[in-house]
Amino acid sequence: MISADKIIIALDISDSDKLGHMMKELSGQKVWVKIGMEVFYSMGPDVVFMAKDLGFKVFLDLKLHDIPNTVAQGLKSLCRLPIDMVNVHAAGGREMMEKSFEAIGNLPQRPLLIAVTQLTSTTEAQMHLDQNIQGTIEASVLNYSKIAKDSHFDGVVSSPLEVAAIKKLLGKDFLTVTPGIRPIGKEANDQKRITTPLEALALGTDYMVIGRPITQSANPKQALLDILEGK
Repeated sequence: MISADKIIIALDISDSDKLGHMMKELSGQKVWVKIGMEVFYSMGPDVVFMAKDLGFKVFLDLKLHDIPNTVAQGLKSLCRLPIDMVNVHAAGGREMMEKSFEAIGNLPQRPLLIAVTQLTSTTEAQMHLDQNIQGTIEASVLNYSKIAKDSHFDGVVSSPLEVAAIKKLLGKDFLTVTPGIRPIGKEANDQKRITTPLEALALGTDYMVIGRPITQSANPKQALLDILEGK
């Protein structure tokens, strides 16, 4: 069995009626929901309150990436919402991450602050070509993760494949949030560095982000229950 509080369901549904129906169907399972750009930009802050009213913990996944002051002020604004986790892009650099923590680190009930390392849709070859970052993708993820921890972040977003190395370098308490989770038999879609839920747990991840295998299923609630049962 997989604990429900390790599952973050990616709600990439911009139609408000469909989204509301989906959340009501999945409510009561003690899972998190991830509200990303597609949903937040189309529906605004109301979607956060909707999710909280239904009992979900909320990961606001906007991947802030800009000059340090802009990101810091943006985080301050977002933290007026009842969110439980929020993220920035580690590629914004050390100063941006330090300013991010300074902006919200002393809030009485701040959300978990997470840095995105390398997207799970990125291959090592793409990283070399498009980002001009040489070496292995694991080395890049570890570099970003070390800067995030030095900046007092709670953890990072990575693929499950880098979790063991992150935990070894930075300790078991440094959180890992892992997209790229695909149950056996499900399509990878645009994800490249993937594992099954049980494989991700065995690698030591703290939170698994799962979207389309649940939300595009003919029976989303049953799809979630199957995952929780380790299927």
